[in-house]
Amino acid sequence: MDRSKLPRSAFIDPHGDNRAEIDALAREVLDLVLSHATDALSRPPMPEKTDLPASFAIPETSVPKEDLLASLRTIVAGSMNAAHPGYVGHMDPMPTTMSVLADFVASTLNNNMLSVEMSPIFSRMEPLLMKEIAGLFGLGERAGGVLLGGGSLANLQALAVARNLAFDAHGKGVAALERQPVLFASEAAHTSIQKAAMLLGLGTSAVIPIAMTADSKMDTNDLEQAILQAKAEGKAPFCVVATAGTTVVGSIDPLAEIHRIAKTHGLWFHVDAVFGGALVLSKAERGRLDGIEHADSLSFNPQKWLYVSKTCAMVLFRDAQRLQNSFRVQAPYMQDPDDMLNLGEISVQGTRYPDILKLWLSLQHIGKEGYSHLIDEAYRLTERFVQEVEARPFLELATQPELNVICFRGVPEEVPPAAWDAWNEALQASLLKEGNTFLSIPKFRGRRWLRAILLNPYLGEETLTKLFQHIDAFQAANRSAAPSPSFASERSG
Repeated sequence: MDRSKLPRSAFIDPHGDNRAEIDALAREVLDLVLSHATDALSRPPMPEKTDLPASFAIPETSVPKEDLLASLRTIVAGSMNAAHPGYVGHMDPMPTTMSVLADFVASTLNNNMLSVEMSPIFSRMEPLLMKEIAGLFGLGERAGGVLLGGGSLANLQALAVARNLAFDAHGKGVAALERQPVLFASEAAHTSIQKAAMLLGLGTSAVIPIAMTADSKMDTNDLEQAILQAKAEGKAPFCVVATAGTTVVGSIDPLAEIHRIAKTHGLWFHVDAVFGGALVLSKAERGRLDGIEHADSLSFNPQKWLYVSKTCAMVLFRDAQRLQNSFRVQAPYMQDPDDMLNLGEISVQGTRYPDILKLWLSLQHIGKEGYSHLIDEAYRLTERFVQEVEARPFLELATQPELNVICFRGVPEEVPPAAWDAWNEALQASLLKEGNTFLSIPKFRGRRWLRAILLNPYLGEETLTKLFQHIDAFQAANRSAAPSPSFASERSG
């Protein structure tokens, strides 16, 4: 092949003839990345404005390296700064060093998790590590699972297996069913449950919402009544979804009791442990997940509290054979290995990136003890955060935190309740602009709340001290000042 029209560094020459060019380019990119990462404190958690490269047109000929690197610097500078200790608004942590390096290795190898012959090492690593992690959750010797590109896909695959088993839908589907299949999930369950129902041909109305208790957990009395009502209406219940770590407040549903109810009614028990599942690595806190060992399936995202770079999510099954029997579609164009299955045949995804490498390397590098320490430290800081909120009469908690997620808001007595949302929105903007701290501001129970998620391993007491000093200053300034236009407009409304 004539490669004269290509830049010499377009590919890594397997003969090694362009190693010098590749080495120079790689060093410049690595220097850019390391300079950015090690100087994260000099930039705000969220960019003040998002600059884009000068052009997105596809050029006729190769762009010079200098121009490429200039565009890359612009992109990096305009990205979310998750490494900043003041970035506490979402479940998006800075990544482990080994997951970053593993991504480089895996991208260079470019193996395909579709089949064993396309990823001979990684396809064998994944089932072994999935079985190991399933063991941490107490799912038993027959357990197993697969990695997927996010928690939404993990929930989708779990519910697909549950549907197929309940209605023999692997081949026949559900279109001919006389009764509508339905499942049950808390009002606080992730929207991916509704998306999964839609994609599975059940419709979002198939997800029957269960009321929350005052502490934002699934109300098991309402669950019992909802199941009985669905049956009385001629519907076909098949699954209950519990959540171990709701998105907004981090609550953990009463897993053991929900399992008891699901078992009584012969329903599949799925646990969305996308965030809270990390507690299995903490000796001090894993008791919060009591009951998860009874799950028929569960989803878990190491890309969150295990700090593995995106994407890295999994779905685990108590009985891996049921996954194979109810989901597998064989690929006739692939050789059938003697010792294991092609993972693309039992996964929602066919072609897939080998996320297993960065997960395995991160676990090896940090270990159970290291992860336990990270989780326990997050709980220590959460306790301090809660103490600060409770010490201020003008602040209130949505609920007592069960994880490292604190949902709170300002309820200053001098501001009418109708204007509290605007007050909290103004505080969030002030914290980001002047306090170098990003809190998200989700809607919960019909009102706006501030949410902090204490994940960053470099977040310390001093960060929390500065955060609450800024909140105090904001409250003092707004108490002494005349009502702002935004507050006044809500009053007049």
